[in-house]
Amino acid sequence: MTPEPMLEVRGLVKHFPLTRGILFKKKIGAVKAVDGVDFDLGSGETLGIVGESGCGKSTVAKLLMNLERPTAGLIRYKGEDITRLSGRALKAVRRNIQMVFQDPYTSLNPRMTVGDIIGEPYEIHPEAAPKGDRRRRVQELLDVVGLNPEYINRYPHQFSGGQRQRIGIARGLALRPEIIVADEPVSALDVSVQAQVVNLLDRLQSELGLSYVFIAHDLSIVRHISDRVGVMYLGRIVETGTDTEIYEHPTHPYTQALLSAAPVPDPEARAHRDRIILSGDVPSPANPPSGCRFRTRCWKARERCAVEVPLLAVPEGFAPGGGPGAHASACHFAEERHVVPNGA
Repeated sequence: MTPEPMLEVRGLVKHFPLTRGILFKKKIGAVKAVDGVDFDLGSGETLGIVGESGCGKSTVAKLLMNLERPTAGLIRYKGEDITRLSGRALKAVRRNIQMVFQDPYTSLNPRMTVGDIIGEPYEIHPEAAPKGDRRRRVQELLDVVGLNPEYINRYPHQFSGGQRQRIGIARGLALRPEIIVADEPVSALDVSVQAQVVNLLDRLQSELGLSYVFIAHDLSIVRHISDRVGVMYLGRIVETGTDTEIYEHPTHPYTQALLSAAPVPDPEARAHRDRIILSGDVPSPANPPSGCRFRTRCWKARERCAVEVPLLAVPEGFAPGGGPGAHASACHFAEERHVVPNGA
């Protein structure tokens, strides 16, 4: 029997209204930032969400944390719908679902010491740690993320970018959550520092049994850390599967184009790569194309693509669980295509 997912997302929608006028505002449309997203997150699992800037990844993160209220859809944590919670009920859930923000330079209050920043969750949830024990807890958290506990009285400006992100991770761990939503946690860091932070997240997951929703646009980092991957385009997930299925057997044209654009360090492999060049710009989320949202840039587009929204399902011709290509893809003409050489 398959265990119940830690987190279930069904039909998640977030539309931001567009208005005109100053005194008497009139709604003239909506930005469809997230428009029907479904996924599950298991215990101890990492789900990577990847896509271009503006595809809705960060909005999904805010919805999971209830920092934004969804227009429609459900988010279930251990079977309980948390989308409409408020007050004490929401506070209790947030103790178990924490967030690591994208920019370590703006997500830490420059007027607070490291000890105050990491210990702030204990002020909001005083039952999590006795007042006399909080300093020791903060020092333990600094040690867990690889920082000297003696740094407890320093300020954020005294740390590098990678160290600041470790402080953000320590703050996220303070309440011992079960799920961490990491919204592009390494995008503002140098490549060498990115590796350190990703390895830290890997280690903490194995030691503490954490579940991650890891949001990024860097394909190599997502593959390194994720068990499963969801590829987003213009507010929807267009392909989902294990890291091996997505990276070695992509079936959606957008995923294939995304992977073909990824940097390949080996010059010989790069020379033999089948590069896919997309035409046109990403459509506006305020006025997305009818049917398949990728059709205006897709070389496979047919009349059917303009009138029928493709379902996120195993493509025709592939049996579920039946080997390469047999994973969910939202394309009427999905087919496996090798776009990245082996070992690249």
